[in-house]
Amino acid sequence: MAGDGDGGAAEGGGGGGGGEEDGGAMAAEWEAMLGAGDGGAAETQAAVAKDSTRVLNQDEIDSLLGFDDDGGGAGDKSGIQAILNSALVSYERLPMLEVVFDRLVRMMSTSMRNFTSDNVEVSLDNILSLRFGDYLNSIPLPAMLAVFKAEEWDNFGLLTVDSSLIYSIVDVLLGGRRGTAAMRIEGRPYTTIERNLVERMVHVVLSDLSAAFDPLSPVTFRFDRLETNPRFATISRPSNAAIVAKLRIDMEDRGGRLELLLPYATLEPVRELLLQMFMGEKFGRDSIWETHLAEELWMTEVELEAVLDEQVMNLRDVLAWKPGSKLTLNATPDSHIDMRCGDIALFRGRMGRKGQHIAIQVDDTSRRDKTKG
Repeated sequence: MAGDGDGGAAEGGGGGGGGEEDGGAMAAEWEAMLGAGDGGAAETQAAVAKDSTRVLNQDEIDSLLGFDDDGGGAGDKSGIQAILNSALVSYERLPMLEVVFDRLVRMMSTSMRNFTSDNVEVSLDNILSLRFGDYLNSIPLPAMLAVFKAEEWDNFGLLTVDSSLIYSIVDVLLGGRRGTAAMRIEGRPYTTIERNLVERMVHVVLSDLSAAFDPLSPVTFRFDRLETNPRFATISRPSNAAIVAKLRIDMEDRGGRLELLLPYATLEPVRELLLQMFMGEKFGRDSIWETHLAEELWMTEVELEAVLDEQVMNLRDVLAWKPGSKLTLNATPDSHIDMRCGDIALFRGRMGRKGQHIAIQVDDTSRRDKTKG
């Protein structure tokens, strides 16, 4: 029996040794797992450090600078390119200019019909502001560029006629059949006849442009020269801002584009007029407001001063005045007294008394009449 108990104890001791081995294996497994976790954290930190020092590729650089070609060039620019172009003044800050171009479209519709004896439709595509150098680089050649001068403003403008409109005008004026598109002959310079016919059309457009600006500010646009090379039509610095109005002229199945460029320097003399707001075609005038303002002005209270005498004295004598000092006036009971409102002399009269008040009888209104003149 004792032997059996000892044997059981020995077996129990052996079982305890197996438990220690299992505990050591489990501890080793936990340490391995913790080691793997520390390794994963280290890998994450390394990945973050790698991302922070990552170099941008060419597509990301182009997108940042605003030269992304995916937009097709027709959409709004982004990035640094948008910041650079934001320095340009938008034409919407000149609300009267849109009214002027609307008048130009209506007048050109009539004048071009009389000029071509054909059914002509003139429409305004859009108005935009851009740099003069960018516009010259965007002109599709061949084209004719008419340089004109604003006489009263002492500056120049540019009128661009594209190839489609040139051949359409020549075809219409020389009796081309209707219903057939104008024939284009590319690869040769424009002939003298074509240049003369286009010059006649330019004179018609400039006459309408002068009439469109007439209610705002009288100006005469004089034709200067006709160029076919944009480099010879430079009327402003390439970095200067300009306004471009793009017109579309349709003559049944023929037609083309006409672009009018006016640098901001040309519009500077009438900038204040172009900034004013408007109602319809009254060009900034509001008769209701004018009547109300006139009625309120007639009810305005003004303060009149009766000036007995004026003397010129040295500042030293004025500073030497003390209580009790006397100032002798040169006015007498028969002297004329000026009635002033601020610094403006309105009336002259004589001083007297009415009851317990000092009164002035107005004798002369010539000073008020001189003030009006």
